Parts: sequence; structure tokens; C-alpha cells
Amino acid sequence: MKVFSSLRTHLLTLWALLLASAGATGYLLTEFYAQSAAVQVAQAEVEVARSCREIGDRFAFFTAGWSGGATEIDDTLKGQLTDVVVTALAGHPGVEGGIWTAAAGSAAYAFPTYEGTGPKTDLPLAEIDTIRRINAETLGGERPVATRRISRTQTLVLQGCPLRGPIHGATAWTMTRVHTDEGRAYGQLLAGFGFLAATVLGSALILGRLLWVLGRRIARLEGQLGRETPEGDLPRLAPTGLRELDRLVEALNAAGLRLGTARQRAAEAERLAALGQLTAGIAHEIRNPLAAIRLKAENALASPDPARPRAALDLVLAQVARLDRLTRDLLSLTQPRTPVLAPVDLAAVLEESAHLHDDLARERGVRIVVAEVPERRVRLDEAQVRRALDNLVLNALQHSPADGTVRLSAHLGNGRVRIRVADRGPGVAAALRERLFDPFVTGRPDGTGLGLAIVREIARAHGGRVHLAAPPPASPSPDAPDPGATFEIDLPLVDQPAIDPPDTDPPETAP
Repeated sequence: MKVFSSLRTHLLTLWALLLASAGATGYLLTEFYAQSAAVQVAQAEVEVARSCREIGDRFAFFTAGWSGGATEIDDTLKGQLTDVVVTALAGHPGVEGGIWTAAAGSAAYAFPTYEGTGPKTDLPLAEIDTIRRINAETLGGERPVATRRISRTQTLVLQGCPLRGPIHGATAWTMTRVHTDEGRAYGQLLAGFGFLAATVLGSALILGRLLWVLGRRIARLEGQLGRETPEGDLPRLAPTGLRELDRLVEALNAAGLRLGTARQRAAEAERLAALGQLTAGIAHEIRNPLAAIRLKAENALASPDPARPRAALDLVLAQVARLDRLTRDLLSLTQPRTPVLAPVDLAAVLEESAHLHDDLARERGVRIVVAEVPERRVRLDEAQVRRALDNLVLNALQHSPADGTVRLSAHLGNGRVRIRVADRGPGVAAALRERLFDPFVTGRPDGTGLGLAIVREIARAHGGRVHLAAPPPASPSPDAPDPGATFEIDLPLVDQPAIDPPDTDPPETAP
């Protein structure tokens, strides 16, 4: 599944699952606490009901033997009734209560287990309305009545029960408070939530730091791998400090060493293959003029005509000149000089190169045009660039038809200079495109195949390249001009600020 193809996605998913688990656990803790609080409230209801019955039993014992009904409750009777309530509630911790009459209201109140600094004798004013209401309901229904009032921090439990005796309209009531924010269950809830908060926060911090550290380490590795090396090998990666990533770094460094060794072997094999090809080409190119020299010399020696030696010597000199040109080209190809860079007027170089070949161009009926050259000096080896241009212009003239045009141009942009030589000849055959810049590869019977190879070495010496631009699509019209060939020398601008506008020419691809 592509959704889980990223380590970051895995970690984020783990974090989400951890949060979901924490939420579920918190919910279960809350439910457990709620159930525990409900149990406490139920136990409190049992306790106040029992204590209310206890007041009723004590009241019945106190009034046993009374004759008639008491109509007035004086202070003496209130004191006696208070003693009854104290005796009844003494064995019920946390329960307060009293005796209520319909006529006089509170007849007795006691909270014998109050944990204050002294005995509590005043009715709780905050609950007086609730006490009055429950006693009225008890008296009206002549049965026990229970109620509860829930607030944020506590639950108030009240019980009213009718009293049988000589006091008309008397009822007993008891009350207790269940503090839901105290006790063992509440402490366990707080401890559970504290542990959950600590683990979730700690896990989030650990996962966040892991994501941050992994992101930085991986970004550093990407930056190191993205650096270009002189030989195009894998760069040497520095350790990241993470054991797992460092194992990957060690494996990549080892693979880079193996790749470098393989590249060296491949380069050596390529060099030997090129050397063999070069040797075969040299032997072929030298054998032809030597054979012509030998044949002419033998014919001159065998002929009685005194003019034959003169003609033979002329041919020998022509073939020697051919061998000399071949030798000079081979030396240029095999011993390239390091470019000596200096500011060069590119427009002047192209104009002079075109002017140098004016005679040959007029002889072949071809026009040389210099166009689109920026007025700017660039740092190049002028002598080597001139030689590369000479080879490209000669190649273009030799392939141009009569009334054709050879166009020279240059463009600056993106920190590079591109010099182009284009002709409108028949173009380059598809069979030659792959090996066009190899030594001794040529499409002309009288060519040596070294000109383009020399241009390639000059471009490489400058840190650039030369390539054949993609030909335009063939036209279906038989009268359409030949597609021609465009060679481009692409060189970096050395010590030049890249402030020129980008090259707007359509992209060209090498074969």
C-alpha cells in the first residue's frame, strides 16, 4: 500500500493510535470513577435511611408513656429532642439530621460527628429549603421520602421519615454529603489521568523529536548525495549519529567504493578499446598515402620517361603533407592542452572565424552569416575556441549545397555560453549519430574523422560538451529544403555572474 510507504507516515499513524488509545483509556477511567461515585451515593442513601429510622426508634422510646398530645414545643422539649437526635446519629459518621414539625419548623438538630472545632448546632442554611420540602412531602404522604441533589463537587443525600407519637405533624430527617472530588476513587482518577497525560505528552515529544531528527538527517544525506563529484562517483557520506541510518550510510559508502572501482575498470576498458580503434584508424590512414608513395616511386624508377620522377615527387610531397596534417590532428587529439582562460570578445571571434573561410565559401557558392551574438566578453581559451570553430565551419561548408547558408550564433544564459554552427545540408545519417564524435568516423570519403573529435576534446577541456542538435521534423513536401545539421558547443561561464536572461530558444537534444 502506497499510503504506508513512508517512515514519517508510519510514525504519524503510531502517534494517532497512541492518542486514540489514550482517549479510550481516559473514557474508561471516567466511567469507572462514575460507577464508583454511584456506589458511594447508593451507600450514603442506605446510611441516611438507617439513621432516619434510628431517630424514629429513639423518638418512639422517648415519647413512650406520654398521654395526650403536646401542642407547644418549648426550649426544654427542644433540648430533649436534640438529645434524642444526638443519640441516634452518634453511630453514623458524616450524617446530620433533626426533627421537624409542621407548626414550629425545626424542633431539633444535631451533627454529632461533625469534624469542626466544636459541635455544630445551626441548621445548614443552604439546604433549608430542601429540608423543609422533604419534610412536607414526608408528612403529606406519611411515608419515607428520599432525594439527592448533585453538584459539581458533591452529591447531597436527604431522607425524611414520619414520626409516630404525641407530637402532631412531626417528621425526622437525615442528610449526608458525598464528596465526588475526594476519596480513593477520585485520587485514582487523578493519578490515571496524570499518568495518561505524562505518557501521551512524553510519547508525543519523543515521536516529534524522532521525526525532526530523522527529517534533518535524511535531508543532510539528500544534500550530500545531491552534490556533484569531479568523477561523477557517489560522494562520501558522513555519519548521522543514528545507528540505523549509519548502517545505511556505511552500505552506501561501500557501494560508492565499489562503483568507483567499477568505473575505473570501465574507463580503462574504454580507453583500451578507444586506443585499439585509434590504432586501427591510424594504420588505415597512414597505409593509403604510403601505398600511393610506393607505387609512384616504383613506376618512376621503372619508367624511361624523365618527366615521371618529377610527377612522382609532387605526389610524394602531397601525400607527405597529408601525413603531416594527420599527425598534427592526432597530437591535438591525444595531447589536449589545459585551457588558458582570458576575457574574449565572442562577437569578434565569430566574425573573424567566418571571414577566415570567405574564400572557400565563395568557391563553393555558400554564404556565411554571423547572427545573434551578445556584446559581452567571456572567459575562454581563445586559441582553442577558434580551432573548434574552424573545424565546425569547415565541416559545415563541405556539407552545404550551392547557394546554401552557414549560420554562426552564440547565446548566453543560466551561467553558460552556447556557440552554434548550422548548415542547410543533407544532415547527418542516422547510422553516424551515435559515433559522430569518435575518431576516424566520417561521412566523407576524403575526411579523416578527426575534426569533430578535436572539437569534443576542446569542449571537455573547458568543462563543457559539444552535441548535434535534434534535426527538425521531415517535411512531406519534396521542394522543402534539407534539414541540415546544427552543432552546439555548450561551455560554462567562468567567473561570470549569471545575470543574463534565460535562453529562450527551443530545447535541443543530443542524439
